[in-house]
Amino acid sequence: MPKKTKYRKVQKGRLKGRSKGARELEFGEYGLRAIEAARLTAQQIEAVRITISRGLKKEGRVFLRVFPDKPVTKKPAETRMGKGKGNPEFWVAAVKRGRIMFEIQGLEEHEAKELFRLASYKLPMKTQFVKKADAHVQE
Repeated sequence: MPKKTKYRKVQKGRLKGRSKGARELEFGEYGLRAIEAARLTAQQIEAVRITISRGLKKEGRVFLRVFPDKPVTKKPAETRMGKGKGNPEFWVAAVKRGRIMFEIQGLEEHEAKELFRLASYKLPMKTQFVKKADAHVQE
């Protein structure tokens, strides 16, 4: 959740098209790219971060390239239609296809691949393992 936002509630928006930024590796040697668009919740991002950092065991570094800055509202259960928009319940990061979400540095390729495989199980979209050499080749 961001420290401060301009508006308390935002519209849903659409996730069509390719990611505008973060399409190439910037910080690490290996990365996890989104092949399809989805909304990542703060809990999912945290679950992936924990999985990766456990596998690193103080060897390498992990870089998060997504941040949950969009509030999602929900109306209370059994509430009639109307009476305005619901209250913010959780935060999501809107991820379009082609975006590199997580990066790793300081591991061998087979170890990084295995870590990202475990991490991808915690995500609601299809992902692809990328390395520095072929990161510029877009889908």
